[in-house]
Amino acid sequence: MKQIGLLILAAIMVAACSSEENNLHIQGKVQGLKKGTLYLQKVEDTSLVTIDSITMKGSETFAFETFIESPQILYLYLNKKDNNIYDDRIMFFAEPGEMIINTTLKKFEEDVIIEGSENQKKLLEYQAMMNLFNTRNLEIIQQSLKAQQEENTASLDSANVEYDQLLRRKYLFTVNFALNNKDLEIAPYLAISEVYDANLKYLDTIYTSLTPKVKESQYGQNLKEFLKERRENEQAQKDSAPQA
Repeated sequence: MKQIGLLILAAIMVAACSSEENNLHIQGKVQGLKKGTLYLQKVEDTSLVTIDSITMKGSETFAFETFIESPQILYLYLNKKDNNIYDDRIMFFAEPGEMIINTTLKKFEEDVIIEGSENQKKLLEYQAMMNLFNTRNLEIIQQSLKAQQEENTASLDSANVEYDQLLRRKYLFTVNFALNNKDLEIAPYLAISEVYDANLKYLDTIYTSLTPKVKESQYGQNLKEFLKERRENEQAQKDSAPQA
């Protein structure tokens, strides 16, 4: 009886470990794909590393299972075997649970529809606003180049002022977006990926506002460590500065 009990306990422990190892389940379809390889990737030590891969042979559907400690950015990379130019990478905000990623072969990035992640919804919302900022930024650059060619000092100065104002608005929007989503992991992610060089008080405000759960997440811990390094570096610069 004792041996049977130990076997049952071992089986339960194995099942628990298996469940822990695979808390993210991704399934999807690449319409039009007949042959190629899909890679599930993540950033590790500033480099992209492959978590898993699937060789596609005549089927458009795929599935991945993996473990993530908390919501994080992952990538779905398509490497086709037909010497075509459509080799693309989809960035998405993964969350533990069930996720669905559907897209097409021809427009791998543009046609993608992702379900099953609240952080992903917010990421798309943020990116839509950034696209507006970037479009206006390109217009200002064109205005600046034209002013230089025409040697129009007034127009060039105006373009430079508007560029600085646009950059400030972009930073403030990102900070406010993070603050308004303090209960999601996208908040610390944006702080360390988009406004890492912002005034320390803004980054500190974002971190302080995070919910306990988000503070304990991967990006929450990354932001905590980043703030510590920023403070130490700024203090070191003050200490090394010549005294007046």
